[in-house]
Amino acid sequence: MTPASPDPVVAAAHAEPSPRAEPASRTEFASRTELALCAGIPAYVGARRPRRHHGVHSLRGKLTLANVALLALGIIVATAVSLMGMRHYLLDQVDTDLSKTRESLTGSRLTLHQIDSLTALAFVRERMVPGMDRSDKPDSIFAAVDGHGTPLSVGGFKPTDIQRALAASVDDPSALAHDPALHDTTVHGASYRVTGARLDDGTYVLLAASTDALHKGIAKALKLDLGIGTLLLSLLAVLTMISVSRRMRPLEDMVETSSAIAEGDLTRRVPSSHHPTQEVEQLRLALNSMLHQVESAYRTRERSAAQLRRFVADASHELRTPLSAIRGYLQLYEKGMLREPGERRRAWDRMNAEADRMGRLVDELLILARLDQSPELRFKNVDLSRLVRDAAEDLRAQQPGRPVTVGADGTLLVLADESGLRQVLGNLVANVRTHTPADVPVRLGLEREDGTVRLCVADQGPGLAEEDAARIFDRFFRAGGGAGSGLGMAIVQGVVAAHGGDVAVRTAPGAGLEVTVTLPAR
Repeated sequence: MTPASPDPVVAAAHAEPSPRAEPASRTEFASRTELALCAGIPAYVGARRPRRHHGVHSLRGKLTLANVALLALGIIVATAVSLMGMRHYLLDQVDTDLSKTRESLTGSRLTLHQIDSLTALAFVRERMVPGMDRSDKPDSIFAAVDGHGTPLSVGGFKPTDIQRALAASVDDPSALAHDPALHDTTVHGASYRVTGARLDDGTYVLLAASTDALHKGIAKALKLDLGIGTLLLSLLAVLTMISVSRRMRPLEDMVETSSAIAEGDLTRRVPSSHHPTQEVEQLRLALNSMLHQVESAYRTRERSAAQLRRFVADASHELRTPLSAIRGYLQLYEKGMLREPGERRRAWDRMNAEADRMGRLVDELLILARLDQSPELRFKNVDLSRLVRDAAEDLRAQQPGRPVTVGADGTLLVLADESGLRQVLGNLVANVRTHTPADVPVRLGLEREDGTVRLCVADQGPGLAEEDAARIFDRFFRAGGGAGSGLGMAIVQGVVAAHGGDVAVRTAPGAGLEVTVTLPAR
């Protein structure tokens, strides 16, 4: 209970301003920076969000180039294979026609004299070498040569320039006639396939077919393939850019979200896209989960830091009060102002009381510090009913005029730390003894239900307001600035939490205070 006439030295100590906790804004930047670094986010407030770069070195540029390069390689290979197949097919047709003509000449066993006749000449012109003309680059050429490759007259017609050119392009007519394969040659700048046949009189006939049309057709096909391939590559590049832009939108959202979080907006999350891929959706969910954990850790850290600052400030104030009182009495004694034996005795008693108060405060702080470190409790079978009856007897001895009702008959064993439970009961009973009048009834009840044990300590005192009840477990909180250190209920909550239980309060102004401790019945 609060003394009626406080000592002037103690009152002066209480009047001194207590140190204020550092505002949260001063440490917000450091906390946010450290937390952002732990999460892998650029930690600088006010940073510019990264610009979108869509150049060649971007991911979408590399994907587009890769697709275009693969398609270009496929088009080149397909074009080369198709052109080679077409050339082989067309050359095979030319070679087949020339081979048939050579076999006809060889099998007919004609001589040059026989070919000179009109009938033989007509046969040669119409059946063996159709299409022979006298242009500079005819489609087919027929020339008769001797064993040295000299052109000969046929049917009274002297050799033409094209026939002489064909004869000049052949080094050995005999070897050509005996070689079953056909050869390439150039006559007046035009490409021909040439072969030879030996007549019965030893004369050789050179047969050549033009391949210019074949080469021109292949060139046109190549140009057509290149044009279509270029169009396909351009179309693929455009479609790839559009598709990649749509598929990369979730990644851009992740970059924007990370930048916003780096600027301080911890509530930002990566939105879901309309057509997400499985991998990107998994990444989005994982990133949102990580951001939720980061935000929770940051909020928890801020609350812990604020509680720590408040705790340090309150602890400093509470410890400074008895020290100031002791220092004040010592100064009075040093200056000789305590001349009467009664004054010295009173100062001595007050200093002892303040020293005891400071010792209790330090002990309670040590208990809270151990509870914060999750200590290993010594669990054993404890008769909780006996502890409740002992606490009731202690309260009756300290306040004989207080009505105390106990509902803890028989034996109720729990697996717990006995010293911790005694601390809980002692603090609850001390809370009633300190903050309620000495004639207010108190009830201590104990019951087992659904695998749990409920310990209830209820009084019919003045009760607490709703805002005070919400802070009853805060350290150094004292409703209305009453007596006590304000650590008793915090210790109760810490010990019960270490046992795996919880504490609940029910109170209202004028309706008393009921504290219920729930423990697992193990």
